Amino acid sequence: MDNEILILADPKGNAWAFAHRVYQKLNSNSKRERKYSLGEVEIKKFNDGEIFVKINANTRKKTCYFIHDSSMPPQDWLVSLAQINDALMRSSAGKICNVLPYMKYSRQDRMTEPRTPISASVVANLINLSAYRIITTDLHNPATTSSYKIPFDNLKAYPVIIFYLKEKHSEFLENAVIVAPDVGSAERVKSYAKRLNLNVAIAHKTRKEAGVIGDMNIIGEVEGKNIILVDDMIDTAGTLCKAAGVLKQKGAKKIFACATHGIFSKDAKEKIQASSLDKVFITDSIPQKTQGKIEIISLTNLFAETIFRISHGISVSELFE
Repeated sequence: MDNEILILADPKGNAWAFAHRVYQKLNSNSKRERKYSLGEVEIKKFNDGEIFVKINANTRKKTCYFIHDSSMPPQDWLVSLAQINDALMRSSAGKICNVLPYMKYSRQDRMTEPRTPISASVVANLINLSAYRIITTDLHNPATTSSYKIPFDNLKAYPVIIFYLKEKHSEFLENAVIVAPDVGSAERVKSYAKRLNLNVAIAHKTRKEAGVIGDMNIIGEVEGKNIILVDDMIDTAGTLCKAAGVLKQKGAKKIFACATHGIFSKDAKEKIQASSLDKVFITDSIPQKTQGKIEIISLTNLFAETIFRISHGISVSELFE
C-alpha cells in the first residue's frame, strides 16, 4: 500500500523509545489521512566488529522514516545508516527518509587546514545516493545543507525549549537575560530573546590554544539577573562552565543553560555538576536521561508533527513562524 507510512528504528537501540513515542503521537492525530505503522530494524555486529543490518518489516512501496540512534559511536552511526538505506532501496521502499535528530560529522564543515576533508560533505555524498529526504535538528552550520541534493528539513528546537521554560520556570524568566557563551552564538540567542522579550549579553572569550580558554569578558548587564546561556550543543562543557563562573562573579543570580544537543564528551557531566550552573536543559536528540542538574526536554512531538505535515503536504516552516 503506497499510502502507508512506516516508522522504523532498532528495538535494541536507544532511539526505539523515541520512535515509539513519535508513532503513538502520529496515530493520535485525528486529522490523519494516511496509515502509520511501526517496524523494526536489526543492527548488530559480527565478532570481527563488522556491522550487519536487516529490515524486519515489509517496506515495498511504503514511505519509510528511519529514526537513527544518535548515541551510537560516529563510525557505527554512519556505516549502519548507509547499510540501512541500501537495504531499504533493495527492498523496494517507496521513499527513504532519514530522521537524524543529531547529525554527526556536521561540525567538520570546512577545511581547517590543508589536505583535510570536509567530512560533512562526505556524509552528504553518501546519503544522497539512496535517501529521499533528511530530517534533523539544529545543524551546527545550516550552510552544510547545500551539499545535499534531496529535501532537507533542519528543524529548530528553540520553540520546544521556550515552551518548556515558560511552563516550568515562568518566575525565573521575569528577571532574566539571555547570554551567548561566545560570539559565534550571538545570532542563535536572538531567537530566544525575541520570543521571550529579554535582553541579550555576550560572553567574549580568548583562547590560549586549541581547547584551552583564556580570558572571558561579559558584554552586557547581568548583575542581579537570572541568566539563560544558549548554545546549539554541549560537548566538553568547558566554555559553558567558564561562562557560568564569570557570570556569577559579575553578580548574576540563578544560571540556566539551554542547548539542543548534549554530547557530553570526556568529563563534561562532572564539570557541570561542579559548576555555577543551576540547571542545564537539553533535548533528547541524543538519547539520555535526566541526571542531577541536567534536565531532558523531548523533541518527539516536534518530529511527529513534522512527519505528519510532510506526509500530508502541510508546511513545516509554519512551526517556527
